[in-house]
Amino acid sequence: MSDTRSEPTPAEVEEQGHPRRWAILGVLVISLIVVVLDNTVLNVAMKTLAEPAPEGVGASQSDLAWMINSYTLVFAGMLFAFGVIGDRIGRKKMLIGGLVVFGAASLLSAYAETPDQLIWYRALMGFGAAMMMPSTLSMLRNLFPAKEFPKALGIWTGAVGIGGAIGPIVGGALLERFWWGSVFLINVPIVAFGIVALLIMAPESKGFQAKPDLVGMALSVVGLVSLTYGIIEAGERGSWASVEVWGTFAFGVLVLIGFVLWERSIPHASLDMKLFKNTRFSASSAIIVLTFFGMMGLFFFMTFYIQIVRGYSPLETGLLFLPMGAAMLIFAPMSNALVQRFGAKIVGSVAMLLVISNFAISAFVLDLNSSVWLLITQFAITGIGMSNLMPPAMNTLMSSVPKEKAGVGSALANTLRQVGGALGVAVLGTVMAQAYRSEVGDAAPQLPDAARESIATTYGAVESGAVPAEGAGPILDAANASFLDALHITAISAIGVALAGLIVIILFFPGKQRRETENPERATEPALVEA
Repeated sequence: MSDTRSEPTPAEVEEQGHPRRWAILGVLVISLIVVVLDNTVLNVAMKTLAEPAPEGVGASQSDLAWMINSYTLVFAGMLFAFGVIGDRIGRKKMLIGGLVVFGAASLLSAYAETPDQLIWYRALMGFGAAMMMPSTLSMLRNLFPAKEFPKALGIWTGAVGIGGAIGPIVGGALLERFWWGSVFLINVPIVAFGIVALLIMAPESKGFQAKPDLVGMALSVVGLVSLTYGIIEAGERGSWASVEVWGTFAFGVLVLIGFVLWERSIPHASLDMKLFKNTRFSASSAIIVLTFFGMMGLFFFMTFYIQIVRGYSPLETGLLFLPMGAAMLIFAPMSNALVQRFGAKIVGSVAMLLVISNFAISAFVLDLNSSVWLLITQFAITGIGMSNLMPPAMNTLMSSVPKEKAGVGSALANTLRQVGGALGVAVLGTVMAQAYRSEVGDAAPQLPDAARESIATTYGAVESGAVPAEGAGPILDAANASFLDALHITAISAIGVALAGLIVIILFFPGKQRRETENPERATEPALVEA
């Protein structure tokens, strides 16, 4: 109580960090976990939501898909713009505003009466999440001194992993005891706690205050929404041949090219394109995209394998993914010490090899009777690899951006993760679907066309009546074997993507002799940090 100074000066924060930085980090982690958790918690509620009221909302297969996709579409599309806006109006304001929107949308979602209502409320949740996500990371950059930032970033990365892992566990536990709305209602008290804690503890921070780049932000939103929509549609259809798929995807790419040209032509751009001349910045961006491309694409189908082929419940599936999240939470904060000792090139290469080992297990070892311990080991190894791959890449990217544009760096990093993951699901989904249809057509030629339309339809064939019950056994055995063969092919494709990432690390990540990572503020060439 004797402290008469409410907040430290910027110079003191730069040198020593904010005195409440670790407590504030805890609040930011909780805010982050609720966003990531909600991305996965809905997956286990799908079957319940398809039930007629009052057990569910009577959602169709298309409705269920858009309950997920509406969130993803708005989230990915708005991330960059909200990062820029947060730098201008204040990151604390943006984070609290996002929490308010996210909490209100969660409350509305819990009491939705129709599928359409839930789809729109989920889109509103994505809007709130996009406001929150860049601010959590950009606030870290301003709370911690350079020497502590990598450790804080490791904890932030670990929170992403544990949030995704516990989502199915929380969802499964709630659905066993309460109605489906509980998977959304649980967000409300967490959000309320986060708002109060931030108001009490967190300082405000702002960034670059030049003339706002309204055209650039508009182009980024239109381009990312169009691109993400095309990717989502490709994943849903299992094909890129439709005009709706490649047309919207191509339009998004053209708009983003226009965004790049615009940003290069104005003096106060939202995203300084000179950053990409920094090979470490570009290499880190590529690693984020390639890693999440492979991981999200393959893990999406591993969920099908665990639940449908192996017959595990949603709660059991969530528990199987827990070792990955736990490994990330434990090892991510340690990654900077390893980088300091061995260099980013060696640490990143070993981490990528661990990720590749996960794909190799899925491609060459996994079968219809694989031990549960193999899955646990596989996910744990993946978590260790990710925890030593993402923090150095994120740290390099964030450190390449001046502090006054930390929100831009955070938004860019999270946009790369989101788009890379969505693209992985879509591209590897197309590989999976085509391989599956080919395999099941050969293995079970008697399977009706209606039951071959998608993986989900095939495994629901008996219940839907598409497959006569008396002939279901051999057909489903053939379907399981075909699914596994298709999963092997998809995993081999993921190995190819990960090998490209390994080449990027070997060529462009710094070795042990380069000491810039000891002070992230020096990791960037001076020309790249000029406002």
